[in-house]
Amino acid sequence: MLDPLTLLALGAVGTLAGFVDAIAGGGGMIALPALLSAGLPPVSALATNKLQSVFGTGMAALTYWRRGFVSLKALIPAIAFTFVGSFLGAMVVKQADTSLLDIAVPVALIGIALYFLFAPNLSDADKAARLPFGMFVPLMGFAIGFYDGIFGPGTGSFLTIGFVMLFGFGLTRASGNTKILNLTSNLAALAIFIPAGDVVWPAALAMGIGQLVGGYIGARTGIRYGAKLIRPLVVVVSIALAVRLLVFR
Repeated sequence: MLDPLTLLALGAVGTLAGFVDAIAGGGGMIALPALLSAGLPPVSALATNKLQSVFGTGMAALTYWRRGFVSLKALIPAIAFTFVGSFLGAMVVKQADTSLLDIAVPVALIGIALYFLFAPNLSDADKAARLPFGMFVPLMGFAIGFYDGIFGPGTGSFLTIGFVMLFGFGLTRASGNTKILNLTSNLAALAIFIPAGDVVWPAALAMGIGQLVGGYIGARTGIRYGAKLIRPLVVVVSIALAVRLLVFR
């Protein structure tokens, strides 16, 4: 049983995680260690992290959508494919060997950080897409959703880089669409975790309240400052995630 002071601290952590996640992804890097430090078993911490992040990701997604950075109609096929991919990933996670991901994911995250750091034309302006949106965004959603169901770290960074590199989105629009698909993948995983009784509800709700605040403020901040804030924060979050995966395993 978690005491009130611990729940209050988790709520504060949820606010910070929601703020960072709304702008650049990677909120789980802050929330998951806090849950483990509070004494939750690893599976319960993972499940609780998924639920608490839904609050912040949902608030951020709603804020980006209301400000016109997301077309839900265009994303419907990708939402469906992302849900299926994440659900399947969560189902097979216990049978899958994820040891290769321990190295491959940090390397990919460092590559993303270098791209955002040195690419000369990253801005909020949309550019020509390299792939047709309607055909390939659902495939991207399925693949990254499957990864999120199995492993998870860096999902937001991978989605953002996909929207920017493959589909020509400006950074703020890419962040908004990333929130929609990230929310979808979290909900799909919870369809496995909640019936199994893995979620610690007091912790999830305490952090969820903080996530609502942090997600709203983070999304408004990302919209206000755009690429000049999103770009460096994606670099910092990607490198921090890579270091955590490589060093603190």
